[in-house]
Amino acid sequence: MSPALQAAGVSVSFGAVRALQDVDLEVGEGKLVGLIGPNGAGKTTFVDAITGFVQASGSVRLEGREISALPPHRRAHLGLARTWQTIELFDDLTVRENLAVAGGRPSLPESFAEIVFGRQPRAERLAEEVLGLLDLEDIAEELPSNLSQGRRKLVGIARALASKPSLLLLDEPAAGLDTHESLDLGRRLRRLVDGGLPTLLIDHDMGLVLGICDEIYVLDFGKLIARGSPEEVRSNPDVLAAYLGTSAAEVEPDAPGTGTAWAAVAEGTAEQ
Repeated sequence: MSPALQAAGVSVSFGAVRALQDVDLEVGEGKLVGLIGPNGAGKTTFVDAITGFVQASGSVRLEGREISALPPHRRAHLGLARTWQTIELFDDLTVRENLAVAGGRPSLPESFAEIVFGRQPRAERLAEEVLGLLDLEDIAEELPSNLSQGRRKLVGIARALASKPSLLLLDEPAAGLDTHESLDLGRRLRRLVDGGLPTLLIDHDMGLVLGICDEIYVLDFGKLIARGSPEEVRSNPDVLAAYLGTSAAEVEPDAPGTGTAWAAVAEGTAEQ
């Protein structure tokens, strides 16, 4: 079986600046994969490259199909869904209506069934399904402007889910959330993946990423410097050096104080 996402040699340049350099990354079926790195490492640029919002070289395959030459809307139609760091919601529509809009237009057979047999419109059915999937029924009739930041983030994820994606790309979903909201988000994301939705997660919340991901990739200055399980990444001196701004030679994974350093990274106090 082909991976849900297979990126090989993905590179992006902005003039003389190489934002990404030959990045290889895979998201297997039923896997939650993390992509981390200090500020400016190229994480969002990678998602932009995968989704077609920046010009990139290299190969991008979605469920075995080469999509690197396709525009963003075609990639989305094939099942590639993403969220953005800024929450893009229609504040004059209810949460339910936001999800219905994201559900898109029905196919011709679906339209026929809705008209002839009185079947519930596809967009409404998708909205109901996603509301139940993320336990958002209690805010279905609320306007997004009345919600907490944590709930708004969940609605943003719900909008992406309403398109019935085959792969979900999340860009900083925990930004601005408190510890309780981040833990709640982690539980919901893990449940989505365990339910069959492969996901790539970008976030600076190390507690979240290390706690729920199956595998983690680490970028620094546009280059992939590590890949492995959360335990392997946590003990990798190159990763800790990238976050703390020191050389890998100076970092011993088991040295006294290393656990404290990772705690600082996890709390965001060591981010660059």
